[in-house]
Amino acid sequence: MNLFLKLFIIVSLFFMTGCTQKKEQTLKISINSWIGYAPFFYLHKTGQLQKLGFELIFNVSLAESADVYSVGKAQLVTTTQHEYDYLKKTTNDIYPVILIDRSNGGDMILSNKTIQELQTAESIDAYLETDSINAEMIKAFITKNNLNIDKINFFNKDQLKIQNIKNDPKRNIIIVTYTPYDASLKKKKFFEVASTKDIRSLLVIDALCAKKIVITKHYDKLVELKKSIDKAIEIINENPKHSYKYIQQYLGELTYDEFLSSLKMIKWINHPSKELLKEIKQLGYEEKTLIQ
Repeated sequence: MNLFLKLFIIVSLFFMTGCTQKKEQTLKISINSWIGYAPFFYLHKTGQLQKLGFELIFNVSLAESADVYSVGKAQLVTTTQHEYDYLKKTTNDIYPVILIDRSNGGDMILSNKTIQELQTAESIDAYLETDSINAEMIKAFITKNNLNIDKINFFNKDQLKIQNIKNDPKRNIIIVTYTPYDASLKKKKFFEVASTKDIRSLLVIDALCAKKIVITKHYDKLVELKKSIDKAIEIINENPKHSYKYIQQYLGELTYDEFLSSLKMIKWINHPSKELLKEIKQLGYEEKTLIQ
């Protein structure tokens, strides 16, 4: 083998190895549109997320986000406890890394009829993401208001398709949704009949999750991500007008005033209290892997 060929092979291997290492250093996060994920959107748009070695994969629903993670297209995923529990049962290896927020009205049920009208209705059409926390929302709503489940027709649709539902006064419609998707539906005269603010039996937690090997291997990087998320939350709280400019494209048609209202529908839990840690333990979240 001549010297030139040897050098060519060495240089080729060097570049191949460099590219592989660079690719391995970028961790993908499967995520969907939700006001509680605003810190990720801010970090992504400002370029900070990429500098830390993370990339976002955007999805149209909670279920799709979980599916993208489960097939290995992402190393991390944002979940509520419903998707977390599903992934825990199917993959047997998922742990919470960073607690983000809890819903305080951000998950809701809209309708074109009052609860009293729904209670006496002969037929109700319900639209929701059936493989998500939406299912637990509607279950709690049905129980709380003594609705006859046999009279409810369930339709599984992602939030983008739900946006196309027409408000037909001849139909009894209920929609399980969450901010920012509620804004356009309310413009169609659908109104709120329940939310996580008044359904006290349901605690909805959002967290960033991953396999234990990912957490262990990239722990230092995840610590830096946590610091950046903390800082992004501070910026969103202290200067919402500034942050809205970066975040708005990831929140549909949400106006600035609607953005401010949506922020009031969640509570940040990136610095969880001992009481909250006890509560989430009952939901199956393990504290030992959390970066606090």
